[in-house]
Amino acid sequence: MPRRQPRRIRFRPNVYYFKPQGVPMRELDEVELFPDELEAIKLSGVDGLDQNQAAVRMNISQPTFGRILNRAYRKIALAITHGKAIKITKRPKEISY
Repeated sequence: MPRRQPRRIRFRPNVYYFKPQGVPMRELDEVELFPDELEAIKLSGVDGLDQNQAAVRMNISQPTFGRILNRAYRKIALAITHGKAIKITKRPKEISY
């Protein structure tokens, strides 16, 4: 079933790309990190909110927040352990600022 309300994303990063040092871009694979995943990482890791508080801020349920956070951590771990670039992208139609 499609979402009836858009997810609330308040954080807009100044940087949209991270890559391993010393490796040319043409040699790197990318991992896409969506804004809702970045927001979940920020709310949990930087702001120190628990999952219930963070879910309220994003206008989503706690189980959905947990899935988003888990997906984001997996992507970041994959990028770090396999030397991939992280690209922060927009996912259309689902996000409101």
